[in-house]
Amino acid sequence: MVYITSWDEFVERTVQIFRADPESTRYCMKYRHCDGKLVLKVTDNKECLKFKTDQAQEAKKMEKLNNIFFTLMARGPDVDLSEITGKEQMEAQPAKKGRGRKQ
Repeated sequence: MVYITSWDEFVERTVQIFRADPESTRYCMKYRHCDGKLVLKVTDNKECLKFKTDQAQEAKKMEKLNNIFFTLMARGPDVDLSEITGKEQMEAQPAKKGRGRKQ
């Protein structure tokens, strides 16, 4: 088991693992309340990668990783992942609506 310290490296390597063998790749997340840590684990019976964090900001990133895996599972391992990140960026910027004064 290898703990990856960089989030971007973890995402890249887990996507590579899934694309190499989508049938046997598993993704697990575990929250340890006593430590206040979130542990993500991706394995394909040959390689096991883990990412551990105690930062609340990493939970948002974990949600994006879930979306990546859901897309890979639904559309197949050859899907272009730039479409996913583009949609998330648009969702992150809410449309300006409201009842405020116009200037």
